[in-house]
Amino acid sequence: MATLLPFGFLAGADSFRELRRLQSEMDRVMGSLSAAGELTAAGAFPAVNVYAGQEGIAVVAELPGVEKDDLEIHAHNDTLTLRGTRRPASEAREAYHRRERRSGTFTRSIQLPYRIDPGRIEAHLDNGVLRLSLARPEEDKPRRIPIRS
Repeated sequence: MATLLPFGFLAGADSFRELRRLQSEMDRVMGSLSAAGELTAAGAFPAVNVYAGQEGIAVVAELPGVEKDDLEIHAHNDTLTLRGTRRPASEAREAYHRRERRSGTFTRSIQLPYRIDPGRIEAHLDNGVLRLSLARPEEDKPRRIPIRS
């Protein structure tokens, strides 16, 4: 007869079976949260790199499978929002043996280090890579203050 250990584990049984089951369940839950757009850390879609300089900000986002007409870009003050739809490669579910690439709608808001000028934004989408150039308003740029004696 098996002895019950703390946390419901059975002595003599495969001690790690329950841990593997719990890990599998957590992976499933975290994957569904990520797909719903509720995670903004690693695993969020789209993956972005943000580069900030004195003159402005450059954003590079990976958007494989997203067409130009399926993408919206919004900028307001210091927030950039990417919204769109990634369509599946094949519409027939029976065509898949394994499906790990998510499809459907997405929204990703990115807090920028400072305000940007919404009238001076350039966007280019090429081979699934979005490149944005976001200019900083002149009035927000750092200035050297002259000292009078």
